[in-house]
Amino acid sequence: MSANPDINSPLALKGQVLSFNDGADASQYDYWEKGCVVIEDGLIAAVGDAASVTVPEGAGVVDHGDDLIMAGFVDGHVHYPQMSVIASYGAKLIDWLNTYTFPEEAKFSNEDYASATAEFFLAESLKNGYTTSAVFCTIHPQSVDAFFSEAERLGLRMVAGKVLMDRHVPDNLCDTPQLAYDQSKTLIEKWHGKGRNLYAITPRFAPTSTPEQLEVAGALYQESDGVYVQSHVSENVDEIKWVGELFPEANSYLDVYKRFNLLGPRSLYGHGIHFSDADIAMTVETDTSIVHCPTSNLFLGSGLFDYESLRDAGARIALGTDVGGGTSLSPFATMKAAYEIAQFRDYSLSPFAAFHMLTLGGARALHLDDKIGRLAPGYEADLTVLDLNSTDLIHHRMQNVDSLADTLFAQIVLADDRAIRATYANGAEVYKRN
Repeated sequence: MSANPDINSPLALKGQVLSFNDGADASQYDYWEKGCVVIEDGLIAAVGDAASVTVPEGAGVVDHGDDLIMAGFVDGHVHYPQMSVIASYGAKLIDWLNTYTFPEEAKFSNEDYASATAEFFLAESLKNGYTTSAVFCTIHPQSVDAFFSEAERLGLRMVAGKVLMDRHVPDNLCDTPQLAYDQSKTLIEKWHGKGRNLYAITPRFAPTSTPEQLEVAGALYQESDGVYVQSHVSENVDEIKWVGELFPEANSYLDVYKRFNLLGPRSLYGHGIHFSDADIAMTVETDTSIVHCPTSNLFLGSGLFDYESLRDAGARIALGTDVGGGTSLSPFATMKAAYEIAQFRDYSLSPFAAFHMLTLGGARALHLDDKIGRLAPGYEADLTVLDLNSTDLIHHRMQNVDSLADTLFAQIVLADDRAIRATYANGAEVYKRN
């Protein structure tokens, strides 16, 4: 894998090109059957029909033929320390955390272990076409250092932060409100805005933080320019009941975070399955983003996300793999599960809507849609190249596609990481399929 190679040499990528051009509307897109994307100094310089795009003299040219070039994929909610517990059998959310996740996260006190896992996670993410992720680390500052160090080496646009927990977890995974504040403040100063890294204040979820710690988290969010907040909300019915017992003054699980000033622009909440109409309105009023984690919701039996109601209300929505509550880092498996959940809720998630959430919609949820998620001049050159005939079965199916929508849907249902031909970040090739 390339380690942030030279991005100063102009590069032209040719192939089919698809880019959404409205952050909130999946029906607004540009498509060129024979397209070209020109990259200079880590940014997109030009995009359009290959016959009309001027390729700079001396530029490198990579012709991807019939492959589809898109903006790099966005994972709005993922736990990199859970890579070793993915596919762990048979538990609901709270039991799953106690049995698998917390023992694994304790290992991240070891800096070498954290570094090796961060390197593996990011390699697998790039192999699946993801160029930006919102990432939970562990309570250990070294887990954050390990992650951001590797992200910086690769030139990636990443959001991440130290998890905050001071109750209802094993003693070796507890910090305190003061320690959470001090360590987070130091990490923000060290990493936020360094290279392409962005910091997220990361209380794991309301039950594992005391009111005092949530107050500290809210203070950090309010006083630190441009930082993010990420956590979990309304994932599991038993969890919601527990939150109600711990915070009886709150009107809902989401309202807990509002009371501690943890909702607002650049706040990302995973799951959001069991929302009332008031909760949905609150997400829109506060400009809070919700991340749909479909494979996790199915695997843990948490519930069926109501994409349609949130979308119609105007909420910002991204897709998340979650891992290891989720079952895969595959964007295709994630979109397929989102489609299947929609079927159970009696609406159809179009292939354009699915790929929109994976690109520009995800960027919009992260308030980065002025930088990533589109193939347009001035945008950061993060791209994913899809081999539309990556397996014999897909090749057979592609003989009968009759539209771009049909092509995309076949990939959603049938593709896996073999479909990722190449991934580019900051204008450099960071993954190439063997």
